[in-house]
Amino acid sequence: MSDSHVPGRAAEIPDAVLQACEDADMTAHAGDFTSTEAYDEFDATGELIAVRGNMDSVPNLPRVETFATGGVKFAVTHGTGAPFGYEDRVAEAARDAAGEDTVAICGHTHEVTDKMHEGIRLLNPGSCTGAPPAKEKTMILVEAENGEIEVEVLNI
Repeated sequence: MSDSHVPGRAAEIPDAVLQACEDADMTAHAGDFTSTEAYDEFDATGELIAVRGNMDSVPNLPRVETFATGGVKFAVTHGTGAPFGYEDRVAEAARDAAGEDTVAICGHTHEVTDKMHEGIRLLNPGSCTGAPPAKEKTMILVEAENGEIEVEVLNI
């Protein structure tokens, strides 16, 4: 998930989002918690892999984090800057951190995305709180097994 923006653009993290994190084996958050309190709520739900977004004041979060599960390499990065070149920047950050054949979990745009870009699969879950400019509350459920992933977009 990504782009919580609590409390600046959203009052709270929906209970359904926190429950989904508790039910998952791990949660990857692509940044813009925007408060230590929001980060702490996610962290309390179980294994959390998190990066710093461009709006974050949460200390000590890396810009990029990598992990592997189910035979799949993942790189988590927020993404930054103007829309033009955003996908290039995310793909480059993922490739630099984890190499080719990587799935990049990214944020910043608040728009759900699942597409290939220069050999990197980009998964942007949108905003889990519906923080503007998002039109709805969304997250992505990823199941990784035997080097393959299944992706489901969840509307909260």
